[in-house]
Amino acid sequence: MDYFVFLFGYFAVILAASFLFSRKMRNIEDFFLASRSLPGILVYFSLAASWLGATSILVSIDEAHAGGISAFWIMGVPSVLTVVVFSLFLVRPIRRLPIVTLPDLFEMRYGRLVRHMTSFLIVWYMALLAASQMVALGNFLKALLGTSYFIGLLIGTAVVLVYSIGGGFFSVVVTDGFQFFLLAAGLGGLLFFLTSSGAGGDVLAAAAHQGKPGYFDFFSGFKKNILIVVSFTPAWLISPIVWQRIQASRSHKDARRGLFLSAMTFFIFFGAVVAIGILTVPMLKADAPETNILSLLISAKTGRVMGGILFVGIIAAIMSTMDTAINTGALSLTRDVLQQIFPSGRLMNAVPTSRLSTFLLGALAFLIATRLQGILKSLGLASAIMTEGLFIPGIAMVFMRRKYPAAGFVALILGGGYCLAGFMCETGILPLHWPEWPYSVPYGLFLSLFGFLAGLLYDKRAGKGE
Repeated sequence: MDYFVFLFGYFAVILAASFLFSRKMRNIEDFFLASRSLPGILVYFSLAASWLGATSILVSIDEAHAGGISAFWIMGVPSVLTVVVFSLFLVRPIRRLPIVTLPDLFEMRYGRLVRHMTSFLIVWYMALLAASQMVALGNFLKALLGTSYFIGLLIGTAVVLVYSIGGGFFSVVVTDGFQFFLLAAGLGGLLFFLTSSGAGGDVLAAAAHQGKPGYFDFFSGFKKNILIVVSFTPAWLISPIVWQRIQASRSHKDARRGLFLSAMTFFIFFGAVVAIGILTVPMLKADAPETNILSLLISAKTGRVMGGILFVGIIAAIMSTMDTAINTGALSLTRDVLQQIFPSGRLMNAVPTSRLSTFLLGALAFLIATRLQGILKSLGLASAIMTEGLFIPGIAMVFMRRKYPAAGFVALILGGGYCLAGFMCETGILPLHWPEWPYSVPYGLFLSLFGFLAGLLYDKRAGKGE
């Protein structure tokens, strides 16, 4: 009963905040880019909160509990690396581009056909990303509240859609900032609880007793971990989530400030999350399951107040990533799908269309979430879409000044086609022997690069881009 009180109290606060700070919106940039007026601190809060979702918390703690300090590679290393690269090399070029969405730029550099292909991949990626958070939410509420997976999924999705549809991107940013503070308070309290309980001194002995070799070896499982970094980092560099926040900022200095603050926060945060996972080893029996560790802690080890704060903090982390994925996916669905089918002049009003896209993207993610099982695997397969399909032509186009249609088309066909085939094999649709994620990533990247260079050579010989 206590957790229900915390849950509905939290829902009431974020819904009130979203409508209290909502703004009048007249067009698509008001709805999805907050009129390009975000200061650096809101860029930071929004990015940090949206980034720290279900995989960041639940999976990282589970992986640290099972494998030790090397779990920092799974989310910590690619997160810090991504925002540092953005802040040092990409903020100013992105701010200079006359675009609203990534497919706008793909069309400028590679043509209209490539734009349509890119739009499909981005909407697919965002739906999978939102669905992975819904999976985590449904399982988390099921474990702690005793509700069915479907009911937990339905409640959380409905709340996110209410404030995302009502207030657009600015409501998402405001609620993300509030949810970030809840998450920080919950995890900070849990880390203090674990360290003050004296668990730290028993970790080494408990790990040895439970048969966990290399528990404090940072490079344990290096081959798999570095492939995960190679999968996630390029995907996040071309992910519309960070691009959207850079474009929504007041200036490149505000965007860079928000990114640098995020990099420092991610380093501290993921270090704390890994520490929490490690410190749980002496507290749980050797035969305890190595998944849903946080749910076990909340229900059995923490008190009522601490458990309630942590419960709300995790819900906030999940929902802040979910609302970002839905909002960003809806931006691409509005701008790159609906407005391409129905030219802007024929749309009665862009804001109602944006709200419709938000609902449709959320509904699609909800349907996918009813079929998904593993959070990390689903997020990995989603990231492969961006890494293998869009990273090579996407990064190249930021610095290009001319149009090379064959380069973008062949890169997307080879890299995206390989990724799609791998996804179908992983889900059992195609009965082929295929390298599983993350071991499949280097092959897809190579094919995309080969296709880009071959297409670029063809364009130059054909006199394109001149």
